[in-house]
Amino acid sequence: MSEEKEITDLHKRHRHRHRSRDHAHEKMILIGNPNVGKSVIFGLLTGKYVTVSNYPGTTVEVSYGNASIGNKKVLIIDSPGVNNLTPMSEDEKVTRDILLKEKPEAVVLVADAKNLKRALMLLMQIAEMDLSCVLDLNMEDEAKTRGIEIHYERLSELLHIEVIGTVAPQRKGIQLLKNALLNPRRPSLDAHYHPTIEEYCKTISAVLPEANISKRSLSLMILSGDESLKEWLITNIRTEDLKKIEDLRDEAQSKLKEPIPYLISKSRINLAEHIVREVQKNRTVQSGIVFQGLNKWTTHPVLGIPVLLVVIFTFYEFVGNFGAGFLVNFFEEVIFSTYLTPVIDKTVKSLIHVSFFQDMLIGPYGIFTMALTYALGIILPITTTFFLAFGFLEDSGYLPRLAVVSDKAFRFLGLNGKAILPMILGLGCGTMATMSTRILETNREKIIATFLIALAIPCSAQLGVVFGMLGTLSLRATLWWAGCILLVLILAGYLASKVVPGEKPDFFIELPPLRMPALGNIVMKTLSRIEWYLKEAVPLFILGTLILFLLDKMKVLGWLESVSAPVVVHFLGLPSKTTGAFLMGFLRRDYAAAGMFNLARQGMLNENQVIVSLVTLTLFVPCLANFFMIVKERGTRTAFFMMALIIPFALLVGGLLNLILNL
Repeated sequence: MSEEKEITDLHKRHRHRHRSRDHAHEKMILIGNPNVGKSVIFGLLTGKYVTVSNYPGTTVEVSYGNASIGNKKVLIIDSPGVNNLTPMSEDEKVTRDILLKEKPEAVVLVADAKNLKRALMLLMQIAEMDLSCVLDLNMEDEAKTRGIEIHYERLSELLHIEVIGTVAPQRKGIQLLKNALLNPRRPSLDAHYHPTIEEYCKTISAVLPEANISKRSLSLMILSGDESLKEWLITNIRTEDLKKIEDLRDEAQSKLKEPIPYLISKSRINLAEHIVREVQKNRTVQSGIVFQGLNKWTTHPVLGIPVLLVVIFTFYEFVGNFGAGFLVNFFEEVIFSTYLTPVIDKTVKSLIHVSFFQDMLIGPYGIFTMALTYALGIILPITTTFFLAFGFLEDSGYLPRLAVVSDKAFRFLGLNGKAILPMILGLGCGTMATMSTRILETNREKIIATFLIALAIPCSAQLGVVFGMLGTLSLRATLWWAGCILLVLILAGYLASKVVPGEKPDFFIELPPLRMPALGNIVMKTLSRIEWYLKEAVPLFILGTLILFLLDKMKVLGWLESVSAPVVVHFLGLPSKTTGAFLMGFLRRDYAAAGMFNLARQGMLNENQVIVSLVTLTLFVPCLANFFMIVKERGTRTAFFMMALIIPFALLVGGLLNLILNL
């Protein structure tokens, strides 16, 4: 399937979703900076029945939910967190496109009450779009704890909109917010820009067509050099008008000594600071000492490292050992092996007497015995613990600090500090790690991170068997294995950073305060994400198993084993029986590692062969679930291109290592 077809299908599904929501006559969009509690506000407004899906043509998740506001049925759309509505990342582009295409009745700007200035920067852009708005200053309790007092009535007078204070985890202010949404108003907050900018803004506006947001806001985006708007312009105006607009933008810049984006930001900052001075008072308080001290440690260039290691170790223990170890064993050996599998096996055999269909359901590559056991018995426990741990890190405010501490190390790999989380998660489950690359800003970063996870990050299930094998050998074997994997990771990341096209964004991240997350919010988020997993990922496991079943029935799997045996025996220097283990590695990495373990236990592999087999296997193709997740996140073409690189590269490294060890 081509990427174009995938995008078309996404558009079709998107249109279908909106047809199914026709009973919701009005749309309201939640907008806010990252880490302001927007998703909690969304949950309190909509309740539990929400839909989470990718915005058409992107990998960015958007949540939809119906709400009752007074006597009105309203569709609430929870947009990705942004710092600017002139996009610098895919998340910001999606949020801007929602405002441009969805025609909202109102915008709910959810803000951090401790950072009013940052909220006003977004509110100015919403005002320029000529959209009705309600300002929700969330985390009001934290602002008061820090001695920040905001004169809400005066702020409302200045902005000409309703301003509500909320504490989302306590549900404080939610009813007031609903009441305010009954009568949203257009903000009066117009930043006055340089006369040249204002002049060309009017000239460009005259060329633009009518849209769901004002022509003035579109003109300011164009003057700011917003290339992401070009697709919309090509669709909605003539080619000669587009050329005229681009010429006007260049002409405007030529008349100014400083960049237009800088001048626009400067005007907005000045107005925001003026309003903050008028409505906000700061008093000195002595509170939150423990968290403030910890806050300094987490970003300290030296003390931040041990804190990082403790967080990584705790996260890995919870997801990798508890989730991928204890819970997976319990689901597999108790729930499935003891109770479900025998009942399903007996039921299928009593109802279906055709061996082909029996095998399709309960055979070695059966839907029940493999697909559902894999999806529900193995991945679901890991998914649940991952979502719980990730939700805790999200709500605690530590994730931005984690990125700051590791930023310098990841720059060499063509990434920034945010990539630390997917890499660490890959040690628990590559499938979840691939999905978590959504936190990265650019498509370039997502491709590099996905490639490195697929190539050189072994999952916890595989690691358990690998460490079991290395534990019976000398320290030399462990150092060879770990050294090779680390060297490949660094080399592949460096080369990918030079080859993969795309922007290298500046590392800009807001540091929210550290706080103790509310358990109820974490559970609510986790349940919503599990629902997504059951709807989106489980069908992929069933499809993959059906493919393997058909290949097995057509004797293709056996043929692949016989064809690849010469490479395994002569180039890698391994016994021919290891070929089957490599083939099974595509289904599950730990299956392959377990096959190698059995061969080593039988004395069929010496120490050098164990090293070669484990290095090759670690670098070999990701498991089937991870592959399908790569298809879903990066597209079919990119996924197969990665596989075409990884397979020969893993064999090449294994062959060279075999040659070196035997010299």
